[in-house]
Amino acid sequence: MEYDFTGIENKWKARWETDKTYKVTEDTSKPKYYVLDMFPYPSGAGLHVGHPLGYVASDIYARYKRLKGFNVLHPMGYDAFGLPAEQYAIETGTHPAITTEKAIKKFREQMDRIGFSYDWNREVKTCDPNYYKWTQWIFLKLFKCWYNREAGKAEPIETLIKRFETEGLQGLGALWREGIEPFTAAEWKGYTEARQQQILMNYRLAYLSYAEVNWCEALGTVLANDEVKDGKSERGGHPVVRRKMRQWFLRITEYADRLLEGLEKLEWSEALKDMQRNWIGRSEGAMVKFYLLSPNPSPPDRGTPHRKFMTGKTEVSKENLIHAKEGRTNPTKAESVLWEAIRTKKLGLKFRRQHLIDKYIVDFVCLQKGLVVEVDGEIHELTKDEDALRTQVLSERGFKVIRFKNEEVLSGLDKVLFSIKQNLS
Repeated sequence: MEYDFTGIENKWKARWETDKTYKVTEDTSKPKYYVLDMFPYPSGAGLHVGHPLGYVASDIYARYKRLKGFNVLHPMGYDAFGLPAEQYAIETGTHPAITTEKAIKKFREQMDRIGFSYDWNREVKTCDPNYYKWTQWIFLKLFKCWYNREAGKAEPIETLIKRFETEGLQGLGALWREGIEPFTAAEWKGYTEARQQQILMNYRLAYLSYAEVNWCEALGTVLANDEVKDGKSERGGHPVVRRKMRQWFLRITEYADRLLEGLEKLEWSEALKDMQRNWIGRSEGAMVKFYLLSPNPSPPDRGTPHRKFMTGKTEVSKENLIHAKEGRTNPTKAESVLWEAIRTKKLGLKFRRQHLIDKYIVDFVCLQKGLVVEVDGEIHELTKDEDALRTQVLSERGFKVIRFKNEEVLSGLDKVLFSIKQNLS
């Protein structure tokens, strides 16, 4: 007898739909269990193999917990907002509401054919105003609150304003935030509304600030690092530049200790907990004093062992250190290749990268030998005068500067390493 799987599946899917088999209602007599999948982005291409790869496993577990007597909430939804929908609308000239709804319908049909045990009465669409009104609600709640480190919890911003009005910001303690000068209650009351709001922005859980971001003019948006490849957007291949922009942030770092403590209560594997601990990161910090030389030493000082220490100019150090951090995070391919070779001490000496000397950030430097290694891209063809001045200043500081072009590093790494080694001797 032939197995009519199509007929049998259709029969039982219709039965599940009629009986609302997987509809979940509140039932205090059963223990609760929540099985949540990552919501897919509903593209016109439909499901790909990676979707059921995860959904089948979680569906099996949801069914298992139901059989064990749990009241299981197992919903599904669609992450339907964002750049892909916008770009598809631009490319096709079709309103994103139309293309998104059409894609969602296709996804639903495919998931129904697989037979997942979702409670479709709780379906979520992030592009639905009835959904995203709650994300806006949450954002406003965060904006109107600050994290009280003394109490270890969030409180309405009005409680902080009241403290400023009665105590000011004296004695620092748990109210201290970097970059804010102490003020009295009288001074606070004398500040303009704009100045008060500027100070409060250093405490709000949702706040405005400036940061270096990946900006794509063609897409009109900021991109994450993993959305950028070789200086271009992964979607569309458009140019991407680093730009300092004002944008919204969430002050999640205030919850770092609570997140770490909460990990101990989770029934997760130690490997997964360690991954989370490393991601959260705990740094107790330290206070260290460094005695810097004058940024413009007299001639007798040049060439002395002091050249081996960082001597950044005070007025530019803070801004340059920000750029140095950016350079370490987003190196060029040639810089990355060379750093991987010299960081392993193949040359026998320690090198530093994106290091501040005088008013310049050098690509690589061996402080022990006073050797600076620069990797020049195409833009350096237009900055030869500036590079010459840079080399002169570094030479006056007691450093020897050698330069390599990107293509020299990428096509002849061994030759470059040999040249560096020769200059270290």
